Amino acid sequence: MSETPSGGGEPPEVVIPLVPADEDGSPRRSGPGLRRGQLSTLMNVANSRPDFIGALRKAREQLPGDPAFGDPLSVSGPGGARAVARAADKLVGDTPSAAREIGFGALQVWQAMLERVGRGKGSQEVTVMFTDLVAFSGWSLSAGDAATLELLRVVAKAIEPPIADRGGHVVKRMGDGVMAVFTSADRAVRAAQHAKRNLAAVEVRGYRPQMRVGLHTGSPREIGGDWLGVDVTIAARVMEAGGNGNMMLSQATLESLRPETLEELGYTVKPYRRSFFAAPLSGVPEDLRIFRLD
Repeated sequence: MSETPSGGGEPPEVVIPLVPADEDGSPRRSGPGLRRGQLSTLMNVANSRPDFIGALRKAREQLPGDPAFGDPLSVSGPGGARAVARAADKLVGDTPSAAREIGFGALQVWQAMLERVGRGKGSQEVTVMFTDLVAFSGWSLSAGDAATLELLRVVAKAIEPPIADRGGHVVKRMGDGVMAVFTSADRAVRAAQHAKRNLAAVEVRGYRPQMRVGLHTGSPREIGGDWLGVDVTIAARVMEAGGNGNMMLSQATLESLRPETLEELGYTVKPYRRSFFAAPLSGVPEDLRIFRLD
């Protein structure tokens, strides 16, 4: 700073550089902030820090909705939130990151809100159907791939249209069987009967397939177009009790049926009793009651 001349008068203007210059002469940003490159570097480091990502995942457990939202199961199905989630997944990739967790956390809350106002599937009651073909595996090994593929195509044409015609939805195909859901137990039974009738006319290279069917009514959880939960397990175990081509249903499904449905279809109901030598059904309540339709 220059000294004031002894003769008095106005002191000379003093210029203090408040924004220091870099070595190349360009001014820095004012204030305590960092340069753009440094800030970007710090953000990238924080975005990939395992402890930070873990903290965000822990925080998502306190948010409404499914804290696992963003996994392959929860983004593969229909729905607004899932469609956005798939797009976000393509943008940020599947590498763990803070940005990924924050984005899916917001979508998790959105999906939960959609379910709460009735635009998602939530916990509605459905009837779950499982089917498979009796003695299929042994025949397939000896028949070969070409015959197996031919049979599966013919079987699909026989059993899937009756499911769709009665408002059912094929959730997935599992080799020689399918999993489907219905909003009505009556429609599920009618679809199963029609499918079995169609299948009776199928024959491929000497194999006449018999289909066993299991039906259970409950409130499984829909995730990404699939249905998960103990009610799905029960339906699969009910089907396993079907032996050589029987239609089996749980007590919950039986109670959901209108009395006239079974009468119209000509069915009688008989309690299922497990053989003394048969292994107990796993993953189901001990008091589960199963019935066979004859």
